[in-house]
Amino acid sequence: MKKSIYLLSSALCISLYTQAQTEVTVGVMQGKDYGVTYMLPQTKIEIVVHATRHTYIPGEFCRYAERYLRLSDVSDEAKVYWTLDKVETRAIGVPDKDNVYFVKLKDKTVAPLMELTEDGIVRSINMPFSGNKSLKPQPEENSHLPVHDIDPRSFMTEEMLMASSRAKMAELTAKEIFNIRESKNALIRGEADNMPTDGEQLKLMLDNLKVQEEAMTSLFIGKEKKESTTFTIRLTPKEVNEEIAFRFSKKLGPVDKDDLSGTPIYVSINNLETPTLTPMKEGKNKELEGVVYNVPGRAHVMVTYGKQVLFDGEMPITQFGTQEYLAPVLFNKKSTTKVLFDTTTGGLIKIDREEN
Repeated sequence: MKKSIYLLSSALCISLYTQAQTEVTVGVMQGKDYGVTYMLPQTKIEIVVHATRHTYIPGEFCRYAERYLRLSDVSDEAKVYWTLDKVETRAIGVPDKDNVYFVKLKDKTVAPLMELTEDGIVRSINMPFSGNKSLKPQPEENSHLPVHDIDPRSFMTEEMLMASSRAKMAELTAKEIFNIRESKNALIRGEADNMPTDGEQLKLMLDNLKVQEEAMTSLFIGKEKKESTTFTIRLTPKEVNEEIAFRFSKKLGPVDKDDLSGTPIYVSINNLETPTLTPMKEGKNKELEGVVYNVPGRAHVMVTYGKQVLFDGEMPITQFGTQEYLAPVLFNKKSTTKVLFDTTTGGLIKIDREEN
């Protein structure tokens, strides 16, 4: 299911004669019992790597770049390399199959209206339906055609195309590039024979000349195609000091932590050991004292790449905390208790109570 699950207890159809309490048990109940099964989340540390793959293709006239355009260090060999652009680190919540609870709906019980995420994690109690909170990233708009998608030969004259040798064709192409530059300078100075009538027309002419110049120059300096890619690594948090999360290779991009072709990216996690409440007693199918929720701990997380610090900060970690419960007395016919949970940690965000 791609939509949030909105569950309404069958107890709303039962007459409320007495102030009964909502019963919660560990695990999924079956048989004649009716109710709502929900899960609490556990924390994963997600590292999102933004990298770019660069593909260089030598120009047709690369060997003549210095002779005709005075351009040095122009390579005549194709190559592929990667750059690490940005690394984002965040905590996310995933369903914890070891923390599944069943809210049993009994006769004469004021049972809550519970909303779960699509993964079955409790989101709210007695709150308005929140709908789908996920936002799809919007594609970036590109208003102009990249230079590497333009065929430089479409700007060549008949004389260039009919040249007797590659060297002669390169010489004529270089002369055309200089002619384009002179035309641009004449337009900017207002000395062109056919000057545009307004600023918009001037801009259009300069843009067209720029496209021609860059396309024809690429025959000498080559083209570089860039492909941006995103990789995601998820880690289960535990106390570690400079453990390898993954590696980055300038030739292959992000690689596995066991692939020695890349330079290691380290992660360090330090449990800050924030004060916690007394943890609940464990036990399968044990009747609990209310709706269970997490009290997350905190950790200091650092991600490094060589001497560069990619992330340094604190984040909530469910596994470093404990659990508590909302007392059953909160859910009775005399009042309506509204509860909002953090679906990343399973912790409380807010509680509101209204007298009926």
